[in-house]
Amino acid sequence: MFEESKRRSLLKMISWRVWATLTTMTLVFIFVGKIAIAFSVGFLEVIIKMALYYLHERFWDKIMIGKKQIKPFVLWFTGLPCSGKSTLADMAYDDLSRKNYKVERLDGDVVRSIFPSTGYSKEERNSHIKRISYLASMLEKNGVIVICSFVSPYRETREFARDICDNLVEVYVSTPLEECIRRDVKGMYKKAMDGEIENFTGVSDPYEPPESPHITVDTEKQSTEESYKKIEKYIKRLI
Repeated sequence: MFEESKRRSLLKMISWRVWATLTTMTLVFIFVGKIAIAFSVGFLEVIIKMALYYLHERFWDKIMIGKKQIKPFVLWFTGLPCSGKSTLADMAYDDLSRKNYKVERLDGDVVRSIFPSTGYSKEERNSHIKRISYLASMLEKNGVIVICSFVSPYRETREFARDICDNLVEVYVSTPLEECIRRDVKGMYKKAMDGEIENFTGVSDPYEPPESPHITVDTEKQSTEESYKKIEKYIKRLI
């Protein structure tokens, strides 16, 4: 995913030679006591060794020994509202960002603000997830690791996401409905049960659990940190 550019090799060469040449000039002056000779040796050394160092860096950049190619992937979190998807996805994003990987975060609430006309019927949800899947696949093809957290309640659209992305890892946050309702500080579940919100997943609209997710975590039985460690272990296999 990262490649040493020629400009970076050149800057490294210059910074290294400045320190090395100053050391050489100091040693020559200590041994012969003549500043002119010290400068002459230093000048010749810096020209010759800068060229050699640059060629050495470019030569090793072409050699694959010790290099590991990192294939980008899409980490797709799915589960009921308030199951803990976003929290775990944020942890994955922060972790990979700290390690200087190219990573982007796509979250249900944030993305819906970009597509304000997206509704919550089955057809509208399917269209929405298909658009997100296409966006994730384009980022992945351009070498970016993509972290997605969406309820994505229907198997058919999650399968669409798997098909369109080259390397999609499905993370099922299987927190039970009762626990999700307990965590709901916004009162969305209550509004849905009172009929104030239509097509609400888990109440008036079904959630179809994944049949073969790559990772399953239950944030009711495990702490958030324990759940993420399981996800992190799987990520390490990919990078």
